[in-house]
Amino acid sequence: MVLESLVDAVKAEKKPGEMIIIGFVYAVIGTLLGIWVFKQYSSMVSVFLVTMASIPLVYSTIKYEEEKDLQDVEEKFLLKEHGKALTVFIMLFIGISLGFFFMYMVMPPSMVGYAFKAQAETISAINSRAIIDTGISGYLSSGLRIFVRILANNFKVLMFCVLFSFLYGLGAIFIMTWNASVIATAMGNFARTELAKIAANSAPSIAHYLQVVPLAILRYSIHGVVEILAYFTAGLAGGIISVAVIRHDFYTRKFEHIIVDSSDLLILSIILLIIAAFLEVYVTPLIV
Repeated sequence: MVLESLVDAVKAEKKPGEMIIIGFVYAVIGTLLGIWVFKQYSSMVSVFLVTMASIPLVYSTIKYEEEKDLQDVEEKFLLKEHGKALTVFIMLFIGISLGFFFMYMVMPPSMVGYAFKAQAETISAINSRAIIDTGISGYLSSGLRIFVRILANNFKVLMFCVLFSFLYGLGAIFIMTWNASVIATAMGNFARTELAKIAANSAPSIAHYLQVVPLAILRYSIHGVVEILAYFTAGLAGGIISVAVIRHDFYTRKFEHIIVDSSDLLILSIILLIIAAFLEVYVTPLIV
């Protein structure tokens, strides 16, 4: 009850920046508990623990946003209000990602091996498919092929976010936490690889860390934050409908307003997803 009681929806929307600290704490504690209690399965257990800690905040925020939909206000105003909730979710995601990244960097390689095992396997599978794609034809055609594949995969995740949020109310938060752990693993692997190259010639200094760590964060946050924003937007849409159904708001005239608002959020999430896929294929590889 301690972690989940640190903040509520109203306070979070007033001070969204604090969510970075909250998310960081969730990830660090979740990783440590996962290793301590379920060492061999810690890569997945830590994700579940962070998800459990985030559920009260996410649920109260979605419920708070659904209550705004019941008010007689313009759609433009509603989207602006939902922007506050999305800011909270993004800040929480950034904090969780940084927490996992911090643990990846400070733990010894032997411990990282099982603490982020599932995430590393996922990244390896993604990279293998990318290598196959780029080896088939030239840059433009292979880039387009990768773009289509990434976009199709991201659309699949988007649909899961909507479905999970509608059926479980908070199902999307697990997908968000999992993606945060995968991105953190990718950043950590990149940073350690670059530091290993430096160590081949001389011992890495603080200056080297200050150079490599921000580069690792920048490399994966450019498309990662936009992609996760799309998932959160879709998850918020599904969550708002879910809460409305649970509260039997579909018996009211304002349920139509909720459907329109959720549809706008879904359209926005699709646009963000296309932008994220473009950044991942054509911009992120340029950062080395």
